[in-house]
Order: sequence, then C-alpha cells, then structure tokens
Amino acid sequence: MVEQAGIPVVDVPFVTVGSGIGSFVTVDYLRVCGVPLDQIVVLGPQDVPWHSYEYLTRVSQIPRTERLRSDSASTPDNIWGFPSYAVREAWADKSLKPLWNVGTEPIFSNYYTPRAGHAFESMEAECNRIGYLQCLRLGQVRMIRRRAGGGYYTILTPQAAGTGVAPGTATPNHGGAHGDPQQYATKRVAFRSQWVHVAIGYPGIKLLPDLQAFREKYRDASKVVNAYEPHETVYQALQRRPGTVMIRGAGIVASRVLQRLIDDRDALGLQTQIVHLFRTYVDKPHGPHIFMRRKGKDGWAYQGFNYPKSVWGGQLKARMRRLEGHERAAAYKQMGGTNTPVRKDWQEQLKRGRREGWYRVAVGKAESLVPGPGGQGVVATVRVDPHASITQDARPDGTFELYADYVIDCTGLEADVREHRLLADLLDHTGAGINPVGRMDVGRDFELLGCRSGNGKIYASGSATLGGYFPGVDTFLGLQIAGLEIVDDLARQGFCKKLTPWRSTRQWWRWVRGKGVD
Repeated sequence: MVEQAGIPVVDVPFVTVGSGIGSFVTVDYLRVCGVPLDQIVVLGPQDVPWHSYEYLTRVSQIPRTERLRSDSASTPDNIWGFPSYAVREAWADKSLKPLWNVGTEPIFSNYYTPRAGHAFESMEAECNRIGYLQCLRLGQVRMIRRRAGGGYYTILTPQAAGTGVAPGTATPNHGGAHGDPQQYATKRVAFRSQWVHVAIGYPGIKLLPDLQAFREKYRDASKVVNAYEPHETVYQALQRRPGTVMIRGAGIVASRVLQRLIDDRDALGLQTQIVHLFRTYVDKPHGPHIFMRRKGKDGWAYQGFNYPKSVWGGQLKARMRRLEGHERAAAYKQMGGTNTPVRKDWQEQLKRGRREGWYRVAVGKAESLVPGPGGQGVVATVRVDPHASITQDARPDGTFELYADYVIDCTGLEADVREHRLLADLLDHTGAGINPVGRMDVGRDFELLGCRSGNGKIYASGSATLGGYFPGVDTFLGLQIAGLEIVDDLARQGFCKKLTPWRSTRQWWRWVRGKGVD
C-alpha cells in the first residue's frame, strides 16, 4: 500500500521523533552503547536539539546569560554527570564560587543552577562529537503506523530548512540506508523501523479559560499574552508610557517576568504598576507531614526544583515504580503544585515593591475578562478567596474588579496531549492509552503501552508521559533517566551493547578528551 501510494520507503532500525533534547539524549546513549550512525534516524522540525527549548526560555525571560531551573549534575551533553556544570563553570571562570555553592547547598546556599547558554553550548559540542546532525531529517512527522509484518512506518513530510530546497523537489539517494540527507522527490517519506521513540516536547501552550475566552471573543491578543509566546511588545509599550500589568501564576516563569518588569522599571525610571493575581496564596510552610513539606511566604511556594530531588534517584523514585492507577495519581497530586526556587534578588525587588506600593497582590479566581473603558486595557472580575490570609475588599456577591493595561499569563505550558497531532493519532490509531493523570501511558522502561507490533516497540519520553512510573520526566535529568531505561531495554533485545562499567569508563574518557564514540 505504501509503495502503491508512491511513497519511498527508507529502512532503518531505530527512529526517534521530535529532534529536540529528548531525541538528542536518547541518541547520545545509543551512540555511547555502540550503535552506528546509519542505524539511527532523527525526524523533526528542529535543526538543533535545543532550538525549541531556547525559544521557550528566551520568551519567558531566561536568556542565555540567566540560569535555568536545573541542578549541577543534570547534563544532557554528558550521560555521566561528571564533570558537572558547576565544575566546568569553576574551571572556565577560574573561580571556586560554583564549587562552594554546590558544597553548601541547600543549607548555606541556594541550589546551584547552570546558565542557559552553558547548557546549549555543551549540547552543541556533544552533537558534533557523536555525529547527531548526520542522523537528522528535517520535517513534520504526520503519523506512526504498525506494519503487518511487525515494526512501524513513520511518515514524514520533509522540509529542507536552511538549504533553500523546497519539500518534494530534491532527489532521493537510494544508495544509503537513510537516503539523501536533504529530502526526497516526494512530499512523504516512510521510515520502516523496528523501534520508534517519540519525544515531541510540550503538546502546546495552555491559556487560562477566561484569557482564552477574551482572545476568542474580542480578537485581541495584544493585551492578553502568554509568557511562553513572544511578548516583547508589552515591555516596549511600558517603556513608551506608564501602565499596569497583571501577572497570573506563581511559578518560576512568573518570577522571571516580574524580575524583567522591575529591572526595566529600575533601569529606565519607568512608572510601571504591577498587580499579581494569585489563585492560591501561600504564606507559610505547607505539606501533609514534616517529611513532605515545602516553604512558603508572600503567596509563593518555594522549592529548589519542580519535584523533590528523591524522585530522580531516591525513595520517591522507588516508591513511584510500585504504585498503580489511582494511588499513583494521588502521589502525583501530593507532590505537585506550583512552586518556584528561592531567588534573593527578585525577592528583594518584590519586598521593595510592596513597601513603595507599585506591586500589589490579589487572591481569587478570575471569572471573566472584558475590555476596559473606551476599549483601553482589560478588567478582570475576580471571586475573592475567603480562605486567603490577606484582607481584600469585595462586593456583596463576593467579587471585585482589577484593571490592567496588559495581562501576562504565567500559569503553565502544558496542554492536553490530544492537542498535538501525532499524540492524538497514536491514541486513535496505534493503540496508545492515557495514564491516571491524563498523559501518554508508558511502562517502567518507557515503552508506550498498547502499541507493540510484532518484535517492535514504541517508546516515549518527556512531558507527554507525566503521570507514569517516573515523575521527573520533564527535566534534563528526567530525559537522561528515560534514555538510560530505553537503551537498557534495547540492549536486552540485542540492538546495542550493554553499558557495562568497563564500556562506560572507556566512553567517559573519550568524552573528556573530545574524541568520538567507538
């Protein structure tokens, strides 16, 4: 049927879909475990693995010079985690400060986190070392289908980004397993493989319901923006004339956006007013018991990383691997909740803002958003939270109004997995299922359950698999742990060599010297 449709078929044992950091980390493990380049294909729209991630960090006010929310040993470019980011930063800067930070965290210092640029530059070096870009085929994956004889077809719509070659105009190279690296003579290419790995990142941007309704009804996306989409125009407008900004959310992105607003205010002498709407106001340490408690103050819940560190290699990781169904969902709910790491600089900024009156806090649930008087700005109707520990004036019906020139939504990046075309297709046609928290259901080795085809398997990693047996999937270290589990399973099937202590030591030494894998 594929041949009759005029779609060229490319045979390769392993296909990874996404071309982001999840694909890169998995390919890195495979290469370290001895898999040749001609046995791997990477399909996706990103010309470099960090492309989408850097875009998201940049628009959410974390440029290359600022620090990520990731620890020193979470190194996507280095599966061993040593030397860590802190060690490398200390060596490059000829300073003991990063090492002191790591050695005294979190008691005497806040957790060390790497600069975004350091992470991207390190991944670039590893891409070159393992030959990652030689495996890359740019384009959009439309579907994955089981084959009658086992394994899968992965259907790609090619593109030739940066080459000037339009999709469907290049000539196929029938001499190699991959075909021509810069596309084919048709608009579709079928990659026939035994294994497929899906790591497509975030399904999409999620707007709060009232903000989405405002955009749809009034066709105005200039006043209501999501922090994960380009919104530099808001900061530029505030530089031209004074205005009020409403911040929604209480995670790390909200703290970064607040810092950007206040930095501009201080540096340029602006008169920007900030209204911060909390859905839940945290004013003290909270949690079910003394061993599961996070700090809280001034509305914020504080935690070094998005999950407790033991989910990556401690008692919580072991516990989660034993839980099923509703028990696992309950454990996720217990560990979850919006939080942000402690950052003394912006805490001082907010303290000054409260004292001087240009940073104000409100607590409640926004029920509607409408244009302001004369079409200027927006007005939010908020239902007061009666349990909040701060006093708020409200009307007899329990609501109050907030005015702002702009609203910046920092509540989250996650969207329903069905909003991504490929994930929806896997659910509808390939046997994939939903886990207890509504994401893609994977096993302990990250196999996408329900999708097996003969001797073939589909694996998945990243944010789309949150809710599985391993909680910290949406992190650098989480992608590395998923990559290790997947490659261990592939080694059991004979596709790659086992990562024995001897092989691991030898390959680490090659990494240190910048030598390619063998």
